[in-house]
Amino acid sequence: MRTVSATSAKQCLAALLDAAQREPVLIRRQNRDVAVIISAKEYERIRGINNSELKRIMDRVGAQAAARGLTKSVLKSLSPGNLVKGSKTPKSL
Repeated sequence: MRTVSATSAKQCLAALLDAAQREPVLIRRQNRDVAVIISAKEYERIRGINNSELKRIMDRVGAQAAARGLTKSVLKSLSPGNLVKGSKTPKSL
């Protein structure tokens, strides 16, 4: 990964954008990492991975909840509008 200073990034933005098409570019300011520039294609790839992983996690948690008896009606009874004020107990219990 290429590393440039924030000052250099500001002065050579066009070249930096070209370089980011080939590899991520790390920008440092006052000896700290402050940003990474990546290509739009790489960003979309990473974003797709995150969305897929989130869906897998949600599906797994949903299946576990269903296996333990969590239904839509039970979930609705746990919503804030159905709780006794100042309690975590549903009004129906």
